[in-house]
Order: sequence, then structure tokens, then C-alpha cells
Amino acid sequence: MTEQEVFTKIAALIEKHFNIATDKITNELNFQTDLDADSIDKVEFVLELEDEFGAEISDEDAEKLATVGDAVQYILAHQN
Repeated sequence: MTEQEVFTKIAALIEKHFNIATDKITNELNFQTDLDADSIDKVEFVLELEDEFGAEISDEDAEKLATVGDAVQYILAHQN
């Protein structure tokens, strides 16, 4: 899967989960500061990522996912 394909899928998840237009989603978008995501929002989003990409994301790794770009790069590095 290409970086653009991963970004597009993650953007769709963010649009649905955080109710934000996809044209506002960039790699620099920060979950906490830009989307006001609390810890529960982030856990739910990580679970959605795991379901969408068939990946397991450890709690330690999930804490490091601060931006959309972080999530994209994580998925790219851990895809099967």
C-alpha cells in the first residue's frame, strides 16, 4: 500500500471519528491540539486503525502517534 493510500484511509477514519472535513486533514494535523482528542478518543481511534489495517499497535506505540503523519508512517512501517 502506498503512502497516499494509507493517508486516504486514515483521513476517512478521522473524518468519521472526529467529524472533520477531509480537506482539512493534513499530515501535520495533531490529534490532541487540533482535534481536541482526549485519551478515550485516541484509544478508540487506534482501535479503528487496527481494524482498518489489520495491525496491532501497542499502547507504547499508540502514545507516540501525535499527528496524522505519525499514524501514516507507523502503518507504512508495520504493514504486512
